[in-house]
Amino acid sequence: MVLNEEAAGVALSTAGGFQLIVDPGQAGIRLDQFLAQRITLVSRAIISTAIRDGHILVDGEQRKSSYRLRAGETVRGFVEKPELVHIEPEKIDFSILFEDEFLLLLSKPPGLVVHPGNGNSRGTLVNALLHHCRSIADVGDKLRPGIVHRLDKDTSGIMLVAKQDVIHRTLVDCFKNRRVTKEYIALLHGVLREKRGRLVASIGRHPINRQKMAISLVAGKHAVTNWEVLREFGGRYSLVKLVIETGRTHQIRVHMASLGCPVAGDVVYGSHRDNSLFPRQMLHASRLMFHHPVTGELFDQSADLWPDFQEILEDLEHRYGGEGTR
Repeated sequence: MVLNEEAAGVALSTAGGFQLIVDPGQAGIRLDQFLAQRITLVSRAIISTAIRDGHILVDGEQRKSSYRLRAGETVRGFVEKPELVHIEPEKIDFSILFEDEFLLLLSKPPGLVVHPGNGNSRGTLVNALLHHCRSIADVGDKLRPGIVHRLDKDTSGIMLVAKQDVIHRTLVDCFKNRRVTKEYIALLHGVLREKRGRLVASIGRHPINRQKMAISLVAGKHAVTNWEVLREFGGRYSLVKLVIETGRTHQIRVHMASLGCPVAGDVVYGSHRDNSLFPRQMLHASRLMFHHPVTGELFDQSADLWPDFQEILEDLEHRYGGEGTR
């Protein structure tokens, strides 16, 4: 798809880059509204994600979507360029934990990308969902139909999918306003100093490598992770339960690495560790608690560890023994 001034309000570069000056008549408008008006072929969701992830700067500073612009400010950055992508339904296995006419709870296998992107429109969870339920194609974002929240490719575990548009909006709002409890299981390098703890440390884009996140007290966003050590293996590894109060990109991976105990198998934030034992980052979304958007029923759904994770734990038990901490 080719974007031009007439069609999209502003021309994007090949990589999706742009630079805009705020006119006096646009002073006081929210940053996300300003961009939605000027880049009309890019969805509001994509714009909000780009702002949140630090891909859009105002006079060189990262701002929130709600930031009120001033005349003369320069808005510069890049967004994911829309493409005419036809997403084919594909038969890809995933485990259904619960399903009704409104929503679906599933357990995502490791190695499965959640949605198409970067020119790749096949082999994702979205392809699998469309094969399972064609009507999801009209729910939410066209490239992410039904998707309420995401997991990294190599993170396994529970995900919540909406099957109706109004349900999608309601569930997205629940995640945004922290009305969903999210619990994870992770295998970490090393031993945490405290067996239980709560880390409050803002997270933002890495100042040099923009593909990474980092602890950022100035430009970062509020992030809170609670942990409890479940088991230790010979002083080398720790199995922990984590409950995140916020949902920042790579939050658990960044927070645990900042404590000197990166997630085992994480070659991005734990590249200085020996990860040869691990086929992927050993992080699993184990539990979601939320109220059903229609019935009001409290859902407390868990997802068992995938076999590869369980096999790693058994191997560590054999190598080093295991010591419970509770």
